[in-house]
Amino acid sequence: MTFATRITTADNQSVTVISQTSSITDWAGRYLGRWWTAADIDPGTVIGPVIRADVDEVQHAALGARVLAGGAEEVTYATAPMLVSRDETGLVTATQPEDGLSYAWEPAAGRMRIVGTDETAVATATARLAREIVRGQLLTDGWQILHASAVMRPADGATLLTLGSKGAGKTTTGFLLARTGLYLLANDRVFVRFDGEVVRVLPWPSAAAIGFGLLDALGWYEPVRARVQAGERMHPTQKHKVTDALLAGDRTPLWKKPGVEMKPQFFPDQLETWLGLTLATEGHAVGVLFPEIAQHSDPGLTPAARGVADADFFGAATEDRYPDVFGLLPAETSTKDLAGRLARLSHQALTMNHDPEASTAVLLEAVDVVL
Repeated sequence: MTFATRITTADNQSVTVISQTSSITDWAGRYLGRWWTAADIDPGTVIGPVIRADVDEVQHAALGARVLAGGAEEVTYATAPMLVSRDETGLVTATQPEDGLSYAWEPAAGRMRIVGTDETAVATATARLAREIVRGQLLTDGWQILHASAVMRPADGATLLTLGSKGAGKTTTGFLLARTGLYLLANDRVFVRFDGEVVRVLPWPSAAAIGFGLLDALGWYEPVRARVQAGERMHPTQKHKVTDALLAGDRTPLWKKPGVEMKPQFFPDQLETWLGLTLATEGHAVGVLFPEIAQHSDPGLTPAARGVADADFFGAATEDRYPDVFGLLPAETSTKDLAGRLARLSHQALTMNHDPEASTAVLLEAVDVVL
């Protein structure tokens, strides 16, 4: 039996995942279908780009041998070594022996083949490449990507973007405001495009990483721990040390290296079912927040905001996990006009600390200013 799930954005870009294993299509729907939409369809009605993904050791071995025979180059993709080969027809084949995965992309036909030896690995790779194919469509249609969290007011779609350097509090701002009744539209990246008189906003579907400190401060640590103890699984990119700490009830932050914390990783649907948040699929930007976390300071509004910078936009130069090995993305375009449009929106800078209630109160003050 063959299963098919179509993933579609609010702007009608789409990709269809087809598999003989229902858990692979279900995984794509679970990962992408909360911020975009997912629908099961008849495999015979598929149009547009398609990913065919299966657990198939024989095809994985055959594709891997084809890559090795084609003068492959080595890259790092999703933190694992990948060998990539391209031929004169445009066909791109790749293999990741450590992960038991192989790929073939036919750009003219819009067909991606993913085969592997492990069901979870195939499902994870499929969701990732489905997002990349749609990402290419969005960028081709003039959308750009911001490093930002975003929350949306459900009554009218008015959306607040949060900008800042790493560690400034973008994710914290998104989660704190989402607890107040606003909808979470993005926790790390967001698609934006100027349409007519509005800056439209679409989410970038991804797992959400929440550090032990924030998880505990928001009262989520024990409910999450109880679910993990009951056998429920979090995102597979979560490190085993993190899972072990949750099981043991250890709230001590775990560091991969100085400044890089290993955090619990949540599927998008777990933000709703485990943490009680509501996710949004679209909005229009009306204001920008510029937070800063200062542990030993009192939360408060501050008079200065640094403005929108080139570093706030996300492109090939800042992509460190998923280089465009399959040629799915168009040439980058200038961000100058969009940055100018964003700069005209209401904006407010603020300082937060590690007291979530005091910080939330100041955030709501900031919301009143920009809305």
